[in-house]
Amino acid sequence: MALKSTVFKAELQVSDLDRGHFAEYPLTLARHPSENDQRMMVRLLAFAMFAGPDLNFSKGLSSDDDCALSEVDPSGVLRTWIEVGQPDETRIRKGCNKADRAIVLAYGNRTVDVWWQQISPLLARFDNLEVLRLSAEETEALGALAERGMQLTCTIQEGTIWLARGEQSLELHPEVLMRPAGR
Repeated sequence: MALKSTVFKAELQVSDLDRGHFAEYPLTLARHPSENDQRMMVRLLAFAMFAGPDLNFSKGLSSDDDCALSEVDPSGVLRTWIEVGQPDETRIRKGCNKADRAIVLAYGNRTVDVWWQQISPLLARFDNLEVLRLSAEETEALGALAERGMQLTCTIQEGTIWLARGEQSLELHPEVLMRPAGR
């Protein structure tokens, strides 16, 4: 018998001062049996960071060909491809080739350093790729916010992210590892 995903509900209020985007999102997240709270919350953070009317959670871990989040415009064009973790070069290349914009939100401990050292020379040719990194401490603190029913507020200003659930609040500073020229 296959294990089923655990469903989490989140009411997310986003105030992105950098992009001038302000909205509330009722979200349903399915945490895959092989996924932990940290990875799920990194996906939720990625949603908050790049929120928009056409951004949705994809099949992710349930599909080898799908990313964590995608933004498909009303005409069916894949605008943004977002992956979390430490995807291989083949997966990133697919995202860069399919979408106008590809984003990787890497997280974890020292394994991110090793991953980045090995993969960064292979990614230099992509002019639509952005790679950001969360520290192990930030990722652990994100995981601690996970609850089956969450009310979260997210404020983004000058690259700093404040994420709060009730009295708990985090200040996050994603490190830019790679960014297209002009962004």
